[in-house]
This record gives sequence, structure tokens and C-alpha cells, in this order.
Amino acid sequence: MAEVTEGGHHFDLKKLSFVGVIVSLGIVFGDIGTSPLYVMKAIVNARKDGSTMPFDAYIEGALSCIIWTLTLQTTLKYVIIALKADNRGEGGILALYSLVKKLKKKWLYVVAIIGASTLVADSVITPSLTVMSAIEGLKIYNPETPVVFITLFILFIVFVVQQFGTASIGKFFGPIMVTWFLVLGGFGLMHISDHIEILKAFNPMYAYNLITHSPSAIVIMGAVFLCTTGAEALYSDLGHCGAKNIRVSWFFVKLMLILNYLGQGAWLLDNYEKVFTGVNPFFGIMPEWAVLPGVILATLAAIIASQAVITGSFTMFSEAMSISFWPNQHIEYPSGVKGQMYIPRINWGLMFFCFIVVVFFQKSEHMEAAYGLTITITMLMTTILLTYWLSRTRLNKVFLFGFVAIYLFLESGFFYANVIKFFDGGWLTMVLGGFIAVCMYAWYNGRLLKANFTSYVKIDKYVSIIKDMKLDETIPKYCTNLAYLSRAKRNDEIESKIIYSIIKKQPKRADHYFILSIVNQEDPYTFKYSVDEILPGTIYKINFLLGFKVDRRINDYFNMVLKDLMADGTIPSRSSHPSLRAHNVPPDLKYVIIDNTYINDILLTVKQKITLNIYNFVKYIGSDDFKSWGVTSHNVVVESAPLTEETISSSKIQQAEFRRSNF
Repeated sequence: MAEVTEGGHHFDLKKLSFVGVIVSLGIVFGDIGTSPLYVMKAIVNARKDGSTMPFDAYIEGALSCIIWTLTLQTTLKYVIIALKADNRGEGGILALYSLVKKLKKKWLYVVAIIGASTLVADSVITPSLTVMSAIEGLKIYNPETPVVFITLFILFIVFVVQQFGTASIGKFFGPIMVTWFLVLGGFGLMHISDHIEILKAFNPMYAYNLITHSPSAIVIMGAVFLCTTGAEALYSDLGHCGAKNIRVSWFFVKLMLILNYLGQGAWLLDNYEKVFTGVNPFFGIMPEWAVLPGVILATLAAIIASQAVITGSFTMFSEAMSISFWPNQHIEYPSGVKGQMYIPRINWGLMFFCFIVVVFFQKSEHMEAAYGLTITITMLMTTILLTYWLSRTRLNKVFLFGFVAIYLFLESGFFYANVIKFFDGGWLTMVLGGFIAVCMYAWYNGRLLKANFTSYVKIDKYVSIIKDMKLDETIPKYCTNLAYLSRAKRNDEIESKIIYSIIKKQPKRADHYFILSIVNQEDPYTFKYSVDEILPGTIYKINFLLGFKVDRRINDYFNMVLKDLMADGTIPSRSSHPSLRAHNVPPDLKYVIIDNTYINDILLTVKQKITLNIYNFVKYIGSDDFKSWGVTSHNVVVESAPLTEETISSSKIQQAEFRRSNF
């Protein structure tokens, strides 16, 4: 992939560019860039749990934890190391899994599923928390501000506009986020001089002292972790902006974030009690005249962060479809921009769960308990996959061991710090993440199970039968061009159910038979096709070689293929019926999709029955094949067929009597 368009800009991902840096600021850092809205407030609230440290030492220790968490977790692990693990320019946990799935570690798919499902749960809590935290700033002016209603309204607008694409507004994201980060750093810098000793937080010993001497250290670390929750999203957005642009823009972002955190810390040393009257330290460091513009800017930043998380979810689910973790769903590209996509059912599903979160928690401080738990799991899963990827790069074993030891220890600590908040709200995101994980697991294994029962036959074995059928005029002509959708991996094989449909169920005589198959490609933007002529002038196997960021509009692509075949004289360009051919009417086309296949329960174990029951449930979440593959319904026939014709009983039923009629 060389070129990507974002918000109307064209730039080469392989090169560092000013436009690339600006676009990165608008797309990649929305999540982590809005964390100052709630991190320091959460840290102060964590002190309620019994910390006996002097307040200045507490704040300096917490700030030190923030600085070094951003350095170790975000900068080192994600910006420096993880961004190197790209799958043809794409990042994220599923792209990482695609890089290591060839290893003889079959259980790694479970790691990828857990990481992906918890990332989805995080994608629900992030928009809810960031938007609500921004809107709560209005309470400074009016304590009776209907925060929940306004938050729901903004989230509704954000999700509704997804279907129209973001090409027209995306170009404003970068400048808005540049302004946002400059405001963060500027207001933070204004207060650092009030307590210049706050700069001692750069010394990691202050973080060590806080962790080892504070009885509420675990609770504090759960709050500190919120500062790095956007790191996984940063990696997931690699394909949008490129590693070089992300790395350069990150150092600007990190500087502005640290300045803001330090400024909030300095302000808190003089205004600690104001936090308990409802004042957010983020808005507290602003002059009174700047609070309202600050709320507006924070809301815009929260909307942009939500937008980035939502589009990131679309990308992740498209990747999940390509590796059989999720059922095929209809994907749209509303803006016409390469790489941007919209999945309707995912969009409305995320909105539904965001509404539940907002209505359930009511306040952002209540959401903080739910935030962080699922993303720590995602980060742990990413660490495991990164370990196997690094082992393939022939990295020095000492460095590899150091990486594993540091990040498993660090992230296990963060996980423990967040898991204690399970009953305070963390259970909600865990239930959502668990639901997605079960669905992914059942879909992946259900597909394998059905594949084990699906019988394939050699096409050559039936070529002579189909050839004779074509010439047998006693069989009514079904159509001119007949197309089937196949998932057979080998070009010389076909599902027996397709042969069943053509020959046994209802003999289907046609001039040309097309077997259509999608071959998923690792390169996300591959857009090619190949043709294998099995029986000259009669049977053709069409393989569509598609990357996971290419829409599955098979109807449109197959029409292109037919035009190519007509242009080179492989098939006629006019109808086979003389009356229609005289008027240059093109030949008719019909698709047959074999759905609702079944397996007899007697052949299954209890575990397999449960897996298939969940698989069938997940199937309803997805789209029908003809919808997900972009085939219009007007020329589609949906049939059913047995998945296997295996004999259920080994004994043959005995005939008792046969009475002949006297007539």
C-alpha cells in the first residue's frame, strides 16, 4: 500500500510529511489525547481509599507514574516496537495475529480473540467517557446541566453521520486536534511555575515511593493506567497514517500531555479541596473566561476521539471477517475514500451499548471504574503476540526475555489494579467483551466444524455429466449464465452441495457455469481476479483476490469479469435467444446460494452442539451471503442442502411386507 486518502488529503505512507503528521494528530491520538479530561480527577478520588502520604508527595508520585507509564507503555512498547509489526502497512492486534498465525501455536487464535473482543468493549466505554467528561465542564456554569441527555444526543449524532462518510469533515480533525494539544500544553505550562518543584516527578523514584509506601497504591495505579488507554488504538490506526508520521507526531503529543498533567498537579497542590466540590482539575487550570471555550474544544476533541474509535472498530471487524473470527457483514465505503469503511450493524450495535453505558453510569467518575479493565487484557494479549513476533525477528534472547519480563509484570500489575474495580462497574465491559469473545470463538470453531463435515468433490468427475446436461434439451433451460458462491480452497474441488444443486435437487441446464470464490489476501488493498477454464465454453472458476479493506461487492466485480470475458470472446455478449439477440440484449444471469445447511445432531458431541448453536446465533448478527457479498436479491435463488450425506445408522431397516395393487 503506497497511498491513502484521509479527509481529502493524499500522502505516501512510507514517507514522513507535514500533512501526514497533521492527519495523524487528527486520527490517531484522539483517545489518548483526551485522557487529561479524567486522569487527574480519578487519581485524586483514589486518595479517598486511605493514602496517608503527604499530598504533595502523593501528587508528585502519581505524576511520576504517569510520565513513566507513557514512556514505557506507549512510547517504548507501541510507538517504537509495535509499529514495526505491521501487516503490509496495517496494525492492530488482528493484523499482528496474521503475522504469527503461521507458527505452530494453534492456541494463539484464542489470544487474538480475547484481545480483539476486549478492544471492542473498550471502544464502547471510550466515546461514552470522553464525551461525558467534556460535557460535565458545563456544570461550572450551571450545576443542573442535563449531562446525560446532552451526551446521548452528541453520541447519536456521531453514530448517525458515520453512514455519510467523513471525507468532508476529516480535513478539520487535524487542525482541531493541533489546537487541542496546544491548549493542553499551554494551560499546563501556565501553572507549572506556581510549583516548580512539580518537575521532580520526572524522577522515577517518586513513582517507586508512591507504589511501595501508599496503602492505596493498587487503586492509584488503576487511575494512572487511564493515561495510556489510547495506546492500543494508536497501534490499530497504523494503516491510516503510517509509522513515521505517527512517531513524529507522538513526541509532540507526549510533550503536551505531560505539560498538562504537570500543570494540573501544580494546581491541585493549592486547590485540592475543589475537586470534592465537583471541579475537574482539567477545567480548574483554565482562567474563568476560557472555561466555556475549553468545554467546546474538549467536546470537539471528544467527538474526534469517538470518531477514531468507531472507525477503528470498523477496521478491526473487517479484519476479523477476513480471518474467520466474525461473520461476513455488509460493508460500505460512503466517502469513496480508500481505507475508510462503514459497517451498519456494527455502528448501530456500538451506539446501543454506548447508550446503555451512559444511562447506567450517569457520571464520568462512575465510568472510570469500568474503564481500563478490558484494555489491560488487550494489552496483555498484544504483549503475548508481540513476543512471538519478536522471536521470529531473531532478536537477541536477552532483549526478548527483558521485553517479556517487563511488560508481563507491568501489565499484570495494571490488570490487578483494574480488576479490583470489577464490581464497581468493570463487570459491564467484561460482560460485553466476554460476549464478543464467545461469539468469535464459536464462529471460528463452528466454521472449522462445518468444514470438517463439508464434503468436497473433484470437479473433473462431474464435467462429463454437466457437458451432457448442457446438450439435453429435455431439461428446461434454467438460465444462460449460472453462478455459485464457493469456499473450496482448491481450484480442482467444489462443495458436493453445489453438485447436488446442479444435478440432483433440480437439474439446472445453463450455457455457462461460474464458480465464484473469494481468496482473502494479506495485503489489505489487493484487488484482482483469476479465471480457470475447467470445461471450455462451459465451466469457469473465478477467484477474487481481495484484501480485507476491499469491499466484497461480488455482484459488481463479477459483472466486470463477465465484460472482460465477453470482450475477449470467451463467452457471447448477447442473449442466446434469437429474438433477444437480434436486439443486442445481454445474456441473463442467475446466482444460486446454498444456505441453511444442516448436520444431524447424532453426529455431534455435546461441545460441538453448543458451538454450532452459538454459531447459528452469531450467523443472524451477520448478513446473508448475497448481502455481504454485494449480490442483489432480484436474481438470487437461495436453496438448502444437507452438509453431509453420511449414514446415521449402521444397520439397515428390514422390509416386513410389500403389497401390490390389484389395479
